[in-house]
Amino acid sequence: MQYLFLDIETLPTERQDVRELLASKITHPATISKPETIAKWNEESRHAAIDEAVAKTGLDGTFGRVCVIGWAVDDGPVRTVSSSYDEESVLLSFCALLRDDVKAGDLFETCVVGHNVCGFDLRFLTQRFIVNSIRPPAIISRAAQAKPWEDSKVFDTMVQWSGAGSKPGGSLEKLCMALSIESPKGDIDGSKVAAAVAAGRIDDVAAYCARDVEAVRKVWRRMTFQPEVT
Repeated sequence: MQYLFLDIETLPTERQDVRELLASKITHPATISKPETIAKWNEESRHAAIDEAVAKTGLDGTFGRVCVIGWAVDDGPVRTVSSSYDEESVLLSFCALLRDDVKAGDLFETCVVGHNVCGFDLRFLTQRFIVNSIRPPAIISRAAQAKPWEDSKVFDTMVQWSGAGSKPGGSLEKLCMALSIESPKGDIDGSKVAAAVAAGRIDDVAAYCARDVEAVRKVWRRMTFQPEVT
């Protein structure tokens, strides 16, 4: 069996039409009713509420974007592809490089491993491949269609830790702490990716993604009682 360790970093939409759609659905809280209070809320709080709704698109592949993909096969080096503005090039580069790492004949002997990879990474990637009219790698499609407990196709460290059907929970950082594995988090975590990219730090975000991939690999080794690689 071969193992593909995977992690992605994402960004909110930049589409003005999506922002306008989200803005059209935002209204004042139901707890306020006086015209002057509503006017004050619209002036002071509505813009922030719109910004928050746009930021949440970074968690949904319908409108969010992939900016970094990180992966490693078995004990091999972690590789990343990234771009702060050209999602299509990220997806195409990933497809091309993955063909070298996962041969066609290895498809049914390769398991995708990630933290919340069933609930987030695989679905998000699949959606973005479709939006960009790019056929996803077969290994990604196979894992995305697998049941969370089909651990010969996909091994989700969050699911395997908390149990299939459990409420999402247990961050990678928390699991690393429990297993005495160095945290992948530095001054960047998932909540800070968009701000870091906006500040021109896409290389730092890619490095953070690579650390996540390595952390997932170490967690998987501990959870499956594999020997440490020195």
